Amino acid sequence: MRFGTFVPQGWKGDQDGIPAERQWDRILEFARLIEDSGYTSIWVYDHFHTHPVVKQESTFEAWTLMAALAAATSRVRLGQMCTCALYRPPSILAKIASSIDVISGGRLDVGIGAGWSKKEFEAYGYRYPSDGERLDMLEEAVQVLLAMWTEEEARFIGEHYSVDGAINRPKALQKPHPPLWIAGGGEKRTLRIVANYGDFSNFGDDIDDFRHKSKVLAEHCDAVGRDFDEIGRTCHRMSVIGRDDADLGRKLAVAARRRACEPEEFAEEHFVATVSEAVQEMGEFVDEGCTDMILYFYDMGEGDSLDLFASEVIPQLR
Repeated sequence: MRFGTFVPQGWKGDQDGIPAERQWDRILEFARLIEDSGYTSIWVYDHFHTHPVVKQESTFEAWTLMAALAAATSRVRLGQMCTCALYRPPSILAKIASSIDVISGGRLDVGIGAGWSKKEFEAYGYRYPSDGERLDMLEEAVQVLLAMWTEEEARFIGEHYSVDGAINRPKALQKPHPPLWIAGGGEKRTLRIVANYGDFSNFGDDIDDFRHKSKVLAEHCDAVGRDFDEIGRTCHRMSVIGRDDADLGRKLAVAARRRACEPEEFAEEHFVATVSEAVQEMGEFVDEGCTDMILYFYDMGEGDSLDLFASEVIPQLR
């Protein structure tokens, strides 16, 4: 299993109180730490303002960070968890992604989903369609991306998106295109889109959910004639890792404050574990065929879950 984690982008309050002129340096410090700590990939979120409490604090734009991190790192892969398909025309997103893949030397993963934050859509002037329409738009956007990445002059005519002779140069360095991660566990539509177009899925809040969604994805693969084993199955978890129960309790207080909830509520909803518990639970995901685990550490900057996981958990799972 490969492991990825996030830089302090601001969306979850991990830049609160940090002067603006210091924030990029802080992101860069974490990026270099991650690259040197055994993680395979660095991730950012595609959101515009803080969550769950909307406040006057920084949230760096995802694809701007992708370009900056592409130039500032040299080995680690770069991804988004996940790009909202409706925030950018897919033809433009395809150009942005191809350019960043070249800048990074072929280290880009492209994560995409239908979007979910109605408040954010409306705050920034986007119409918030129904679930079904957003999924229709996601499916069309994925097809535009693939056409732009693989055709000399892309053509696709859909209900929501169209391109007619669009040229995408430079093409991405990765062939046939950057790996496409389609996020979400919707069993009727999203996982069928994965079966048709995705290189990676991303679903499963716990091991039972991961098993179930894997089974549903396999059924969709059978229905569309896709080899299930071609698709990497990945999971994204909000996390706090402690050396022992006392250490875990201190970090949990930080996480609960940022999440605007009680520590008990955070622990009930997220991945909270000591090192030994983390090794055991992650081992179950390995056994179930999870290829990548993407972890956001809620104590980032005020605790050492990120370092602790890299030094004590990852080596026991390789």
